[in-house]
Amino acid sequence: MKKVVLAGGTGFLGKLLRDHFVDKDYQVVILSRQAYTSKLNITYVPWDGETLSEWKNELEGADALINLCGKSVDCRYTESNKKLIYDTRLNSTQVLGKAVGLCKTPPKVWINSSSATIYRHAEDRDMGEETGEIGTGFSVDVCKKWENAFFDCTSPGTRKVALRIAIVIGKNGGALQPLKSLTKIGFGGRQGSGNQYFSWIHEVDFINAVNFVLDNKELSGVCNVSSPNPVRNTQFMSSLRKALKVPFGIPMPKWMLEMGALIIRTETELILKSRRVVPKKLIESGYRFHYGNLENALIDLVQKKP
Repeated sequence: MKKVVLAGGTGFLGKLLRDHFVDKDYQVVILSRQAYTSKLNITYVPWDGETLSEWKNELEGADALINLCGKSVDCRYTESNKKLIYDTRLNSTQVLGKAVGLCKTPPKVWINSSSATIYRHAEDRDMGEETGEIGTGFSVDVCKKWENAFFDCTSPGTRKVALRIAIVIGKNGGALQPLKSLTKIGFGGRQGSGNQYFSWIHEVDFINAVNFVLDNKELSGVCNVSSPNPVRNTQFMSSLRKALKVPFGIPMPKWMLEMGALIIRTETELILKSRRVVPKKLIESGYRFHYGNLENALIDLVQKKP
């Protein structure tokens, strides 16, 4: 039985991967700050995300280590929240690096999460791994330090891939849920100017892309995980209204978004930054998207099957 270790495996993306690997008959070990009851071939092992302890033994002989740790950026960027955003990403990555370095039989591959927001605000052209331009600001700095912490770890026996993940849209979690709620009550129009690009990926393709990276031994370094077809915010909201069969959507100008973000304790950057990211490495390596078309992806996610 193959073994995968998931650090931060209890969030939206972690649960998607957990269920996927269980279905593939992997032994799944989840490093978690919270206490859960182990069951079937899922084992929960306590860790604090920053201290070496007995959990490190779980990495011995693992087929894969996948790190998804990090405080959600869906919050106000207060100084305390910024510190947590940095610390939860950097500390977990660094301590995993120490643990991998101590292994007699280290994991064959280590996948570390990153974010597609590392690229600059882009409306003019696509951002691929080789030609994309790194941006500036707090969120970009987090990603840069996160990737540096990952690649600075010495792990000669382990292939390493940093996934620059776009916004994953899914049935039961992630960014799609609040957008669905807004659209259903009539606020599904463009957000801000509507010209900003939205880089997205269907949850099925996220899972399949991770599996593809695990199986493709030629893939290493940074890898964009996003649909090959980013769309403008106006098109995304129009497609969502169509999928939900909502005939109209009131636009939300920037001032309204800023007021709403203040009330619900988040930041408008999550909506207003233009992410025009494309998965050049995945495509060139032979990955084929199941949901490359936005309308088909949204119909699958929001319309109930018979």
